Amino acid sequence: QVQLVESGGGLVQAGESLRLSCTASGNIFSIKTMGWYRQPPGKQRVLVAALTNDGSTVYTDSVKGRFTISRDNANNAVYLQMNSLSPEDTAVYYCAADQKPVTGPDDYWGQGTQVTVSS
Repeated sequence: QVQLVESGGGLVQAGESLRLSCTASGNIFSIKTMGWYRQPPGKQRVLVAALTNDGSTVYTDSVKGRFTISRDNANNAVYLQMNSLSPEDTAVYYCAADQKPVTGPDDYWGQGTQVTVSS
């Protein structure tokens, strides 16, 4: 059993930056992949970025060069640094974890944190 808690969302203006944080608790040793999804208003939830324990990363094309996923294993945390934000990035962002090294982690989910980017 793994619990994930996100933080760091908020309201920002276009061009600004945010860093989302996700802290894992419970059976953290079972986690092999962590990642971030987002769900814009009225749209389907999609993968933003993922990071496996060996350091492999994957990003959706729309955030490449702007977003960076990283982990702090000592603190059981994963981060999403979001730069050059635009209104198209507005969404609820969800942290996710998986017990296998997969591109789309989906075994465990956080509660979500709202990111709103104004123009």
